[in-house]
Amino acid sequence: MGVTSALVLYAVLWFLTLLVIIPIRLKTQGDVGQIVRGTQAGAPHEHHLKGKAIITTFVAFVLWAIIAGIIITGTITVRDLDWFDRMGPPSQVE
Repeated sequence: MGVTSALVLYAVLWFLTLLVIIPIRLKTQGDVGQIVRGTQAGAPHEHHLKGKAIITTFVAFVLWAIIAGIIITGTITVRDLDWFDRMGPPSQVE
């Protein structure tokens, strides 16, 4: 895996993790009962975004380390995911 591939993998994992973590402990204006005029009741009242970004960074790094380790060691390869044998036999390098 190259450096660019590793960075792209980490960025994708970071944003996916952020989208999972954002709703956790989210207090909306409707929950609190203080709806600001001109906003929806589902708008965040307290979002704790800094803490969620830190948690996201840590969780994404752990996931990235696991997935990068699997890719680098070759534990799971593309041929393992070829369930319909569309790739053909592996080439023999002498």
